[in-house]
Amino acid sequence: MARSFEPLGDRVLVKPVKAEEKTRSGLVLPDTAKERPQEGEVVAVGRGLQTKDGVYLPLEVKKGDHVLYAKFSGMELKEDGVDFLLLSERDILATVSGS
Repeated sequence: MARSFEPLGDRVLVKPVKAEEKTRSGLVLPDTAKERPQEGEVVAVGRGLQTKDGVYLPLEVKKGDHVLYAKFSGMELKEDGVDFLLLSERDILATVSGS
């Protein structure tokens, strides 16, 4: 039975893009030489931060956004062989648009 993750508060669930398997010149990179990706697609978002008055402040990112995030941020998760990253919205540096 597959589990589903629903982020709480200002947390965002991201599916990182795959790390490069080869260099530009065609050399195959071993797992130890691959850099951890710093971009991915938003899979789910929390409700946002709650103020003292009980009002939720919406997040700037939404499901489907392509984002760049800080290098060593978040918590890595793996479900059914798929890698995910659960991070705080403040660790997201930018959204990416276009090709």
